[in-house]
Order: sequence, then C-alpha cells, then structure tokens
Amino acid sequence: FLGAGKPPMYGDYEAQRHWQEVTYNLPIRQWYFNTSDNNLMYWGLDYPPLTAYHSLMCAYIAKLINPDWIALHTSRGYESQPHKLFMRTTVFVADLLVYVPAVILYCFSLKETSTKKKASVCALCILLYPGLILIDHGHFQYPLSLGFALWAVLCLSYDWDLLGSLAFCLALNYKQMELYHSLPFFCYLLGKCFKKGLKGKGLVLLTKIAGTVVLSFAVCWLPFCTDMEQIMQVLRRLVPIDRGLFEACMFSSPPPCCKFANIWCSLSVLIKIKNVVTPQTQLKFSFAVTFLSLLPTCIKLTVQPSLRAFKFALVSCALSFFLFSFQVHEKSILLVSLPVCLIINEIPFMATWFLLVSTFRDGLLLPYTVTSLAFLSVCVASFSIFEKTSAEDLQLKLFFLSFRRYVSWVKSFPKIVKNLFLLSVTLMAVLSLMSATVNPPQRLPDLFPLSVSLVSCLHFILFLVYFNVVILWDSKNSRSFQKKI
Repeated sequence: FLGAGKPPMYGDYEAQRHWQEVTYNLPIRQWYFNTSDNNLMYWGLDYPPLTAYHSLMCAYIAKLINPDWIALHTSRGYESQPHKLFMRTTVFVADLLVYVPAVILYCFSLKETSTKKKASVCALCILLYPGLILIDHGHFQYPLSLGFALWAVLCLSYDWDLLGSLAFCLALNYKQMELYHSLPFFCYLLGKCFKKGLKGKGLVLLTKIAGTVVLSFAVCWLPFCTDMEQIMQVLRRLVPIDRGLFEACMFSSPPPCCKFANIWCSLSVLIKIKNVVTPQTQLKFSFAVTFLSLLPTCIKLTVQPSLRAFKFALVSCALSFFLFSFQVHEKSILLVSLPVCLIINEIPFMATWFLLVSTFRDGLLLPYTVTSLAFLSVCVASFSIFEKTSAEDLQLKLFFLSFRRYVSWVKSFPKIVKNLFLLSVTLMAVLSLMSATVNPPQRLPDLFPLSVSLVSCLHFILFLVYFNVVILWDSKNSRSFQKKI
C-alpha cells in the first residue's frame, strides 16, 4: 500500500483503519469535528456519510475479531498480517456485493453482446482493468461508489429512472467525487422529461425523480441534521477549498509538486500557479474552465437524450473534471475509466488505448507491466482492436464527411491511428522502464514522474477532444445531416 510503514501518516490503508477507529469510538456529532480525540490533521474524515457508515460497520466486525485494531489512539499506525487480511477481505466482499455483479449484469444487458460468450469477454476485460488494482487497491479504496454509479447506469438502461436516481445518490453520498458524473445524469434525465413534455408525463417523472433525490439525501444525512453547524462542518470537510488548486504528493520527500496528469499540475512545472493566484481566484478560474469544457456535451445531451450519448457524456464530463477542476487526486481518473469501460464494446480500440494510458505511472514496474499486458492481450484477442481503426469504427465518419474538403489523409487514417498507438505504448514502456532503472540527474530528481505526468496529460487532452467530437457529431442523432451529405 502507498505510504505503508511510513510515519507519521502511514498511507491510505491507515486512513481506512483510522476511520473505523473514529466512527466506532466517537459519537456521530464528533466524526467530522476537530477534537482532542479526533485530530482532523491525521486522516480526518473527508468523505460523505455513507463512507462513515461503512467504516462503522467494518469496525463492529473488527471489534469482534481483535479490539486492538480499532482501539482509540493506541491503534494508530497498526499493521499486522491478520489485520491486512481482514481489510483486504472487506474490500473483496464490497467488490462481490456491489461492483462485480453490476459489471456482469451490465455486460449481459448490452444489445451488442448478443451471445453469452461476448458478454463474458466484455465483463472479463472490464474486471481486468489494471487501474482498479494499481490505483484503487493501491490507495486502498473501496469500489462502492463506482459500483453504485454502475448500478445507476444499468437501471437507466432499463428505463428504471427512479432506481437509477437512487443508486446514483448512494454513489454521491459515498464519495463526493461522483460529482464528475452528476451533470450527465442530470442532463439525461432532464432531457428525458422534456421529451415526455413538462405539462404531462414529463412533469410527473421530474417530480418523482426530485422526490427520490431529496428523500435519499435526507435519509443519508439524517444523523447530521440536528443543527446547521453539523451540516456545514461536513460540507467543509467534503470541499477543502483552503487546500488550494492541487496538493503535493503526500509521500514524496520533499514534495516539490503534484505528480499526476491534471492540467494545473502539468502547468505548474512552467508557472507556479499557487504563488501567482490566490486560492479563491484559483477556485473561480478552475470552475469556469471546467464548466466551459463540458457545456457543449451537456447541452447536446439535454436536447437529444439517448442512452448512448449519456454514456459518452459520462466519459467527456468526467475527463473535463479530471483535467480542469479544483483539488483533483490521481485516483480520480477511475471516474473517467469506469464509463470508458462501459463503451469498450462500441469503440474497443480507443477505449483500450485510454485505459492503458489511465494506468500509466512511475514506479510499480512489475505489477504495472503484468496487469497492463494481461489487459491488452485480452482486449486484442476479444475485440480485434487493430482491425477496428477506421473512421467508421472510431465513430468519426460524420466528422470527416463534414470536413472532407479539407482533410486529404482520411484514407490513411487507420494506419496513422495504429502508428500513434504504437508510438504511445512504446513511449510509456520506455518511461516506465527508465523510471525504475535509471537514476535521474541530481538537479532534476523528479524528472521521470513529471515526464509521466506531462505525457499522460497530453494524452488526456487529445482524448477529451476525441470524445467531444464523437458526441457532437453523433451519427445516430444526426440522420438528417447525413442525408444532406
């Protein structure tokens, strides 16, 4: 685990253990407040109530096995093989109960996977995605928010809009980062209500959805609704504005800069943004850029709601949030990767490419290599990705038709894409190998992590452009335009 055995914080594993300690030993009114028994500077709770309730449930089980695991104060930094087995078991159970069933049911519900074999292969590719192992499990995170979000998508695909709204509310109340997916859910459901007519069935549906959302949040937040100060303190913990645009890597020594592929972290190599702009201005500017980057997608989805456009919008909006929003963490890339996994059957080449880039990182050479090669091998064997690089396969046919007078290399496009993919994979492999085997210059100790960050950021910007083009030139929603062509 990242930070394991390294005082004073001991890493994300200790965070999960400490939350069990806090929720079990302290009354609810103290969970999010700084007290003598709850030092918020030492892994204070900064996730929504469902995370706290889940920690409390695990704590009750831990107490039955070994009370020392969650003893107040004295359990700080506790690490042992039995406890690691217990914590890993809790993650495995969460996977089996929420995330894995959602993946399997989703793949078997797809119209494109007409046979059980195709559905099984699609599920295998998603479950083998290296990011969940290297990033989520590496940071010792529970996949419940991703699982609930996937259940929400699954429900909406069956037109179970109220159940889908409930599932997404659970995801949002487990991790606030699910806000990355909130606008596509909102725009899709609102567009659906508009389509039904806001003076008839659409108004009824909108009222039911609104009621479901309000009731879900009320139940989740009920213990914290005793007074306004409780609510405000929880919100302050969930939205840490005072931390600035981004944070340094906690486990770097010294921590010179943030080392992941957000646009602000990449720009900080050239411009020390934190030294030039105040935190309030950083917040406003990042909000404006994020909003503008996802606005076209949200408008298109509201005006022309479809399940296919909804899934692509989940990718585009989450990627915009990851690149441009405030206080992004490296594990937030999983919020982009999950919806990319959902469309791997539609654009297998680009989805596979993106998922490989999303797990590109310095360090962890052996697990990174093994998991990435296994994932790539399954995708190549299952989807024949190198045979699906034409403009039509990549959902770019209408885009090229729109600019056919100005684009002379459309015929050679598949070859260009394949070469770019091979160049990309080669570059990632070389940088990964060098970061593990070559000592950087003394003047540039962070040369390889920053190179990984910059290369990944460039990839993500290009992917953002690509997904927006696919959404805005959606062939299935642009038949009249196609007839004109």
